[in-house]
Amino acid sequence: MSNALQPKPRVFGQKVRICVVASKYNEKFTDSLVDHAIEELGEVLPMSRIDLIRVNGAFEIPATVANLLERELFSCVIALGVIIRGETSHADLIASSVTNSLQSISVQYRIPVIHEVLLVENEKQAHVRCIGSAKNRGREAARAAANIIEVFAEIEKSMPLEEKRKSK
Repeated sequence: MSNALQPKPRVFGQKVRICVVASKYNEKFTDSLVDHAIEELGEVLPMSRIDLIRVNGAFEIPATVANLLERELFSCVIALGVIIRGETSHADLIASSVTNSLQSISVQYRIPVIHEVLLVENEKQAHVRCIGSAKNRGREAARAAANIIEVFAEIEKSMPLEEKRKSK
């Protein structure tokens, strides 16, 4: 992700609802991702409602996101987690499954899912991306959410889905 999106407050006509789904595993890192994401969302989307759901590990995130989107309408979902590679390919399998599932869910429901379930080599990399400020992925996830919510709102404003259905 890029830091190109400047942290400016955005206000939409209706209240924006965002759900953050975060794993508990590797807690010191995921807690920091969550804290930074929620803090940044408060700055860039001050009128938003933020729901936080914690799950055991990264593998449970996609099923939880799908379950939530079946029940509620969110403007965006932010998925947060940290997977640290070990000596086997288990971490790669989990990361790949989570990535593919989140993309599929996003396309199926046409709701943006910001994917910041990080696969890192070691705790040092996790620290830089979760606790440090220079590359903080929690903040970047919040900015990406604000940006894509703005994009989707503009699409809806300029090309309402109802008009397209009426013209067919």
